[in-house]
Amino acid sequence: MKKGINIWSFPSSTIKDNLILAKDAGFEGVELALNGDGELSINASDKEIKEIKSIADDLGLSLYSLSCGLCWNYRLSDDDVNIRQKAKDMIKKQIDTAKGLGADTVLVIPGAVNVEFSMPEKKVAYDVVYDRALEGVNELKCYAEQAKVNIGLENVWNKFLLSPMEMRDFIDKIDSDYVGSYLDIGNTLYCSYPEDWVRILGKRIKKVHFKDYRLQAGGLHGFVDLLAGDVNYPEVMNALNEIGYDGWVSAEMIPNYKHYSETIIYNTSNSMDKILRRK
Repeated sequence: MKKGINIWSFPSSTIKDNLILAKDAGFEGVELALNGDGELSINASDKEIKEIKSIADDLGLSLYSLSCGLCWNYRLSDDDVNIRQKAKDMIKKQIDTAKGLGADTVLVIPGAVNVEFSMPEKKVAYDVVYDRALEGVNELKCYAEQAKVNIGLENVWNKFLLSPMEMRDFIDKIDSDYVGSYLDIGNTLYCSYPEDWVRILGKRIKKVHFKDYRLQAGGLHGFVDLLAGDVNYPEVMNALNEIGYDGWVSAEMIPNYKHYSETIIYNTSNSMDKILRRK
């Protein structure tokens, strides 16, 4: 497996500085994020995207996937048809940007019944979310297939697609080689076991996020450093090896440390080496 890290794990700085830090800490690649503004925004030109790729290439780093925080604002399941269209347009831009960066996968939130930490006043019925998400991803799959960029549907705290079997069946209904799971290990733990998700989703898994979670803490405060929580990483690795997964695993370390925040990058690299049995 290849060792990567999500850009949200880094202290606020330039993309170049964060890529240099990732390289120094021993990562092989970085998962960037498409933003509303800044260096890599939805308005980024082809030239700006190529410049970022050039920096990574010079460092010997892969930019293998692209996440996007705007998915909480623009949801494929929103009651407003205009918002749903904005979500589709945003994901298309995400796919285009990923292709320019040399990434083969975009992280997509398929929809949300309710999200406690983002616009909690919004609530959409589960069956409505399902139908809208299925319609939206089915429409987007053609764009992804043409670009040859995977759509990885992430399991998040959105009160939707709550079990690995439901995620599996949702993906199978879409029936595209370019639509699969972006499996977030830490996000499963509040109601299930990540190793079950790995074995049930199997070859549908496009990419994997490594996080850890301490059940006793609960809520968003439960996310902790890798190996400091309740994820059974030896069993997760057994499951990943059983299904033959050999792709990217990305640490997503949120929140960062309050002081000497670059330390989390080095600590995470060391923990991932232990999990991946490199040391």
